[in-house]
Amino acid sequence: MLPFLEFMNAHKKIMVTPEDALAGRDDYPFPLSHEHLVLGTDMLGEGAPEGARELILAGGCFWGIERIMWQIPGVWTTAAVYAGGYTPHPTYEEVCSAKTGHAEAVKVIYEDEASLARVLTEFWQQHDPTTENQQGNDIGTQYRSAIFWTDPAQERIVRTSLETYQEALTAAGRGSIATVVAPLSEAGAGKYYYAEPEHQQYLAKNPGGYCNHGFNGVACSLEGAL
Repeated sequence: MLPFLEFMNAHKKIMVTPEDALAGRDDYPFPLSHEHLVLGTDMLGEGAPEGARELILAGGCFWGIERIMWQIPGVWTTAAVYAGGYTPHPTYEEVCSAKTGHAEAVKVIYEDEASLARVLTEFWQQHDPTTENQQGNDIGTQYRSAIFWTDPAQERIVRTSLETYQEALTAAGRGSIATVVAPLSEAGAGKYYYAEPEHQQYLAKNPGGYCNHGFNGVACSLEGAL
């Protein structure tokens, strides 16, 4: 089945150019959600503790990545977002067309560097970072693996985590990391956009819903190594 899916969706693995991306719109075509269903915090970041930082992670369907992130100690809030593309205020259907350039991603607001180490550990371990524009049967640029930092101080930690996890993958004979690593300001239009309310904390609302995330077989704790 997978080769057939890859053939049918091969065009979605080609990144759209800014000139060919959908035009989008000036504002959200839906109301924004604020309260996190699980954590009770503000998904837009209002009231975050002093010193908290924001990181954008993509690793396949954002439903699964968000559930992984909200369970990590030190994560203050999470939100499903579209990031790394060109179309302003896209809809889910537009992102699925592969004509926006956006990846399904998760905004993570975490409290300190120890929290960031836990976030990156779970990010690397809970999806396959060696597949380009694909996670399992989910095929297309919207499913690419990516880390977009929003604070220059995050760059060293993010890059060190990649190098450390690549060593673990190499030792396990699992290939090379294909994850896009870049500042958000240089990714696509340099912005992220919140996803529709129904996608926020989707797997808390639908515990039996689709999710293809889980331990990828290569463990590597980054706590103390970053």
